[in-house]
Amino acid sequence: MPPEAPSQAVTPSPRTVASSPNILKDTLVVPGERIGPVTRTTTYQDLVKLFGKSRLSDRTVYGPEGIGMWSGTRVNLGLAQSFTVVWQDTKRAKPLHVRELGSAWKTAEGIGMGTPLTHLQKQLGKFQISGLDWDYGGAVMFHNTRLSRYVGKLTLVMQADPQASDKYPNDYSAVAGDRLLSSTDPHWKPLGIRVGSMIVRLNSEL
Repeated sequence: MPPEAPSQAVTPSPRTVASSPNILKDTLVVPGERIGPVTRTTTYQDLVKLFGKSRLSDRTVYGPEGIGMWSGTRVNLGLAQSFTVVWQDTKRAKPLHVRELGSAWKTAEGIGMGTPLTHLQKQLGKFQISGLDWDYGGAVMFHNTRLSRYVGKLTLVMQADPQASDKYPNDYSAVAGDRLLSSTDPHWKPLGIRVGSMIVRLNSEL
């Protein structure tokens, strides 16, 4: 396991957030830096101070194909604002990344869970997507786009509408498999492609 990172206090006030349907006013995602009040130096104890221990639950997070295992903390703030912090080590002293974000969390460009392909194209320009239906399927490639600064800091995985493969089998099969496809491929259009998974990297894995 990686060595324990030193515990450091976060910049936001340690005051516990109020209990309400919309707990956080700041739901901005800054890839590589923060999501709301959770930063690169936030510890588990900081989460307790920010949100209250009753809103936290421990979990184990596994990597693609079951490779890799990390300690995680689910922050339960309602359907739209909840998220999971994945830690560098079992001491939960330094966050690796944040995942399983609710729909309220968005970048300055308005990118978040449920963002449609059309909006991504407006923000990134033409880009590549890995084919669907395998462990790394639907991944957005930020390289050589207007948001290339997000490479290694933000992971977006696109998903088709649940009924798309039945309604449009030819289009679906045309964009499936281990390969890279252009975001302008016409076969994407009828599939209802949207962001189905979002991971915000805060620190490098040791």
